[in-house]
Amino acid sequence: MLAYAANRPIAERRSAPNAMLAIVAIHVAVIAAVMSAKMDLPARIGHGPLVVDFIPEDDPPPVRVIPPDTPLPPRQSTLDLPPREVPLPSNDAPAVDSSPALPDLGPIIGPDPSPPVQADPAPAPPVKIGARLLTPSSELRPPYPASKLLAGEEAVLRLRLTIDERGRVVAVEPLGLADRAFVDAARRHLLAHWRYRPASEDGRAVASSTVITLRFELEG
Repeated sequence: MLAYAANRPIAERRSAPNAMLAIVAIHVAVIAAVMSAKMDLPARIGHGPLVVDFIPEDDPPPVRVIPPDTPLPPRQSTLDLPPREVPLPSNDAPAVDSSPALPDLGPIIGPDPSPPVQADPAPAPPVKIGARLLTPSSELRPPYPASKLLAGEEAVLRLRLTIDERGRVVAVEPLGLADRAFVDAARRHLLAHWRYRPASEDGRAVASSTVITLRFELEG
């Protein structure tokens, strides 16, 4: 059987051109039908015309016109109302204290055992008395320097004097510019002859200072 089948001549196949043309024509017709169906679809699904309904508005209320001669109706005012009567408490009613009562803290706290602190009184300012000159007027003027007397020169000196607890002048210093000859003559005389009652503070003698003006002037 196998050998027979192998040796059997194979029949030749012939092409059928008419059948191929028919198959191609059928495919073209199907494609054309599908495309025409797609082109007609939007026209069939399209929306219809838009219809708008207008709602009529209500008529406005009529305007009431008041003639000028017609009086307006009076309006009720709060001032025309009768006053409201508020009942007052009678004098016989007991008085009520609305303030809260405070507890008595005396037994709880008790008196302050510490004595009150008293401030020390401010000390009184010390009583100061300045030095007072005791030298008589006849011994106040120092001798005129001989060199200045011959030259006819004069001078006005401002001098600061230092006075100790015994009332003696212990220092003489010029204030400002001064001729040395006049200053030396004044210093020698004041240290030797001028005496003061010393200054005191609360009755106790203390050292002090004072400023004097001394004039050297020629007579006539």
